[in-house]
Amino acid sequence: MTKNKKPIAPKKSLTGAEALIKCLESYGVEYVFGLSGGAAIPIFDALVGSKIKLILTRHEQGATHMADGYARATGKPGVVLVTSGPGATNTVTGILTAMMDSVPMIVLTGQTIRSMLGKDAFQEADISGITMPIVKHSYLVKETNDIPRVIKEAFHITNTGRPGPVLIDLPKDVTSGPFTGESLDPAMDIPGYHVPPKPSATEIKKFAKLFKGAKKPLLLIGHGAVISRASKAIIALAEKLNAPVTNTLLGKGSFPETHKLSLGMLGMHGTAYANKALVNCDLICSIGSRWDDRINGNNDEFCIGAKKLHIDIDPAEIGKIVKPDASLIGDARQIVEELVKLVEPLETTEWQKELNYYKKEFPLKYKTDKGLTAQQVLDELYKVTKGDAIVTTDVGQHQMWAAQFYLTNDGDKWLSSGGAGTMGYGFPSAIGAQFGKPNELVVAIVGDGGFQMTLCELSTIFVHKLPVKILVIDNKYLGMVRQWQELFFDNRYSGVDLEGNPDFVKLAEAYGIKGFHVDKVENVTKVLSEAMAYKGPALIHAEVIKEDNVFPMVPAGKSAYHMIIEAPTTKLEKPTGST
Repeated sequence: MTKNKKPIAPKKSLTGAEALIKCLESYGVEYVFGLSGGAAIPIFDALVGSKIKLILTRHEQGATHMADGYARATGKPGVVLVTSGPGATNTVTGILTAMMDSVPMIVLTGQTIRSMLGKDAFQEADISGITMPIVKHSYLVKETNDIPRVIKEAFHITNTGRPGPVLIDLPKDVTSGPFTGESLDPAMDIPGYHVPPKPSATEIKKFAKLFKGAKKPLLLIGHGAVISRASKAIIALAEKLNAPVTNTLLGKGSFPETHKLSLGMLGMHGTAYANKALVNCDLICSIGSRWDDRINGNNDEFCIGAKKLHIDIDPAEIGKIVKPDASLIGDARQIVEELVKLVEPLETTEWQKELNYYKKEFPLKYKTDKGLTAQQVLDELYKVTKGDAIVTTDVGQHQMWAAQFYLTNDGDKWLSSGGAGTMGYGFPSAIGAQFGKPNELVVAIVGDGGFQMTLCELSTIFVHKLPVKILVIDNKYLGMVRQWQELFFDNRYSGVDLEGNPDFVKLAEAYGIKGFHVDKVENVTKVLSEAMAYKGPALIHAEVIKEDNVFPMVPAGKSAYHMIIEAPTTKLEKPTGST
């Protein structure tokens, strides 16, 4: 349960907005990311003189992604503040992104006065109704004295169990009205909300016995393991079982990718050896992964003959896609810590030999004979930073190449939009991460397409002198869509050519930010080293070859059995699943 660290009593003549800000302060909120407007003026006014720092963004979507990045990097809820109508609706993409990836976030939206609700008042939008499917919970506050209770419940809901965004819609007359409540730390009233308890010792013991006898075990680690801070326990479990480990895109770092038992990411663009392990294992145990369609495109062919075990804090995920042979519902770290004590070592020598063969036979690789590739740039970035940067990404080819070549040993240092696949996420989330971790090197890896959706936040890093490094992978295409059109639609390119891209170095300089440029194979290490060493914000414009594809690849709607390891020489069947 989330608790106020500093219980407080109200003083006389507080407004609703002032009571709101005092409640946020009591929860240790450091930053509020947002953009002002008429319906939210009382709340912005109450921030004047507060120890909470307002980060004025250039767009509300950027504010939500900043709060998201802050939350993922720190584990603390990010807070967003925007006005009503279009200000509120501009947060929808960020709210969806947070919901799909289980990110704790509080979104505060101004609203028209209560007497005008439902009457199409100026800048009125039913943001509670609009966002209902994409929030963990939402409130429309109609009484000023309810504000402290709502804030307390929101912080409890957003960061317990499976995290997710909570929206609080605040009419202007509620926030400007007088607060006359007796306490700013009232009791909560959420009888329908329950956090799953830890499974019983008997359940965990029974689950542990199911590992016995496995010859080809595989641990599948998802984002839930990152959220629960289960890394140490998972390392202990894998080493005790002698079991190889693969991770989802958002599970990167929850098990160190440099560990000898790591197979890296699996799925649509995972490593060949991770997907080979998926095909050949006789037992798979998912820890905090929801078996989504990026790793399981065809349920009928998923891990045929293997025993399937599932650990997840959300009961709704058990059996939703894969029907497990056994499952445990609860916090991943707590469960795995108990499992380690109960499981017995497995004999996996031959299994490890088989997987090591696959690693040697099907390594990740790239060529440099045709010019600079995104793979080389990202591989060099990993070497220059020694894999120790906080890395954020947009969505597309660069995201998959980054997942392949930038190995991660800490789950808090890999921030990417997984479920929603949000273009424009990478740069603003890096800003939020930098605010949360001011002493860390933060690198936003973005595509030329996604970056242009939120690049207005260059103003934000300039104003705050944030040393965020932006690596723009520029192939002048919406690359992933172009790849599908090449492979499955007879090279009929439509809506993917980004002719008209700016000179990104000049663009950065227009915002007062240092720019670097690289387009030659031999200059990559030098340019990246200079950019990473630069003390302030910097943008690296990497112009790479235009038509390059991400492999390995499992076509949508197919299973790992159908993995394409290298560029095919014949026409492929049009996929049945989503991109």
